[in-house]
Amino acid sequence: MRTIVRGACPLDCPDTCTWLVDVEDGRAVGLRGDRANPFTHGALCPKVNRYLDALHDPDRVVHPLRRVGAKGEGRFERIGWDEAIEATAAGLRSAVERHGPESVLPYYFAGTEGMVQGWIMGPRLFAAMGASRLRTTICTAAAGAALKATYGGSVGMDPEDFEHANLVILWGANLLSTNLHQWRYVLAAQKRGAHVVAIDPLRTDTAARCDEHLAPRPGTDAALALGLMRTVLDEGTEDRDWLARHTEGWPELEARLAEWPVERAAEVCGLPVSDVRALGRRLAHTRPTAIRLGLGLQRHGGAGAAMRAVLAVPALTGDFRQVGGGVLCMTGAHFGGINSGRVAVPADLPTPPARTINMSRLGEALMEFDDPPVAAMVVFDANPAASNPDHARVRAGLAREDLFTVVLEQRMTDTVDFADIVLPATMQPEHLDIHDSYGQHYVTLNLPAVEAPGECLPNSEIFRRLARALGLDHPRLRESDEQIVRDVLDCDAARAAEITFERLRDEGALRVTVPGVARFARGGFPTASGRLRLLAPELADEGADPLVGYVPPHELEDAELAKRYPLALLSPASRHVLNSTFASLPWHRGRLGPPQVHLHPVDASERGISTGAPVRVHNDRGSFRAEAVVDDGARPGVAFTFKQQWPKLLGPGRHVNATIPERDADLGGSPTFHDNRVEVSLDAEAPDAAPVG
Repeated sequence: MRTIVRGACPLDCPDTCTWLVDVEDGRAVGLRGDRANPFTHGALCPKVNRYLDALHDPDRVVHPLRRVGAKGEGRFERIGWDEAIEATAAGLRSAVERHGPESVLPYYFAGTEGMVQGWIMGPRLFAAMGASRLRTTICTAAAGAALKATYGGSVGMDPEDFEHANLVILWGANLLSTNLHQWRYVLAAQKRGAHVVAIDPLRTDTAARCDEHLAPRPGTDAALALGLMRTVLDEGTEDRDWLARHTEGWPELEARLAEWPVERAAEVCGLPVSDVRALGRRLAHTRPTAIRLGLGLQRHGGAGAAMRAVLAVPALTGDFRQVGGGVLCMTGAHFGGINSGRVAVPADLPTPPARTINMSRLGEALMEFDDPPVAAMVVFDANPAASNPDHARVRAGLAREDLFTVVLEQRMTDTVDFADIVLPATMQPEHLDIHDSYGQHYVTLNLPAVEAPGECLPNSEIFRRLARALGLDHPRLRESDEQIVRDVLDCDAARAAEITFERLRDEGALRVTVPGVARFARGGFPTASGRLRLLAPELADEGADPLVGYVPPHELEDAELAKRYPLALLSPASRHVLNSTFASLPWHRGRLGPPQVHLHPVDASERGISTGAPVRVHNDRGSFRAEAVVDDGARPGVAFTFKQQWPKLLGPGRHVNATIPERDADLGGSPTFHDNRVEVSLDAEAPDAAPVG
């Protein structure tokens, strides 16, 4: 018997594709996009097209496991669920008895974007325990803080309206790798005659398909935005009526722009003055202009300032007045109350106060905190041994014998190798969940399509069992997955859009907002005043400049450090995996290939390095080995390598995160993956490391 079951891709991507699972005799035999979601349009990206490879992978974790070797060795024995839950509860109780509940740290992120399995039941349990709260900063924290300060939340123009723009700027957004379905709307605009510009330090696949590419020095986006806004003023095309009616802080920003002639901005960015001025003039005279603001430029020390500067651009041009104009970064706040935050820790659930730990500083938390120490950690929907900055210190912390670690997982990741107990988790076609999106406006229900293999359980059921074992008996800790989904939909936003469990089940993805509306033409931003905030005084409390445009110092501008480590190393996303998901699967690994570092021909020549040469990339924090690729994909002085591989599959000393700092950006506690100065040298230990002729 063959059936078709609706679902959604769970992965950390703004597209949140709707899919259909073909099931035959209880086995998933096909996976394809569902046209019920107009944004994703019935298509899946190449990596998710192979999702069933992961579902049927023989290396899946399908039984509870207990460690029998040293931490990091990855040697385990099979145990039963009752024993596994009791051992987990005993380890958590021991930590609480010795050091108090804040010594327990839940560590999770977007291994699934599903609300039930990712963002509700786990955080709810640990809040009820009084465990340390996790500040989930690893991906979008600076962007979220900038959006909150400027627009009042994660709102912006409609992603489907890009097709109506006459100028499209893709700023730090490699759509073909990280936001594939947005490209369809950009391409439609381009075919109509729109001019499409990529602003990115790297010549990505997306940049190569644009009409124009500006490659500023990494970390200088705020300066470029100031230069473009100054050009709009010089051209006399600023929309003073919209600025006066719908912004706060325009006089202060106008005064700051007087200090930023295009020549200064171009010098800071390392760009020709003519290029910056030409784009500024095009921006000044082209309506509507749509800006897709990606997350790449928020991974450095001045991330918040950079995001706020770009968010301010349509305030000057008045682009929010019309369909096809404005900025899009993230869409989460467009969903209103249809979100996990409203349901995760409900008001009727007692939750003791607790400290908050920044997930991006996990190495510091594991190695330095002592009041109390982190004595127990429960990891789900994350792989910190592969994904976190300051790789060596994180792994040293995970290797502590006095740290009790439990990992809920689907396969044997690097983090699993450090676990005391491993609990087998289901994958997306095996459980119920509900999804919003941070890149479009549709809600999707994911229905279970097949039985889970072995003894795998949904995260939510594991947490229900653990709550019982810990003696936590509040009704909120016993709610079924369906009840949680219905709670998510029990809000004014869902009712206004007529979104119900039954409609999602029967019809597929449903839109939460009215299409084709210039949402902010007359203001109405979700700020206290309803205005776009160019000046946000509360940012001074975080040590940030309250006014749009401040360019703070960061590692890339440290002249002394640049003498020792003259290359800025970026580590962007690959098209073939999503963070560390899929990185162990044969098809995806085959396309990733070995670690490579791309060098501009000028930089390679200075170091006697040719394509294929084994090299060592290093700084004061650590080093990794890679194969050199000489090309002009980056400007001189900038190198890049792709993130997202598993250290255990690469061998010792092969992971880029060994060189990356554990340091906060200016807003949100965000990590600074791209503030990374290195040197690249021929690898003297490799057998073929002789200098080029």
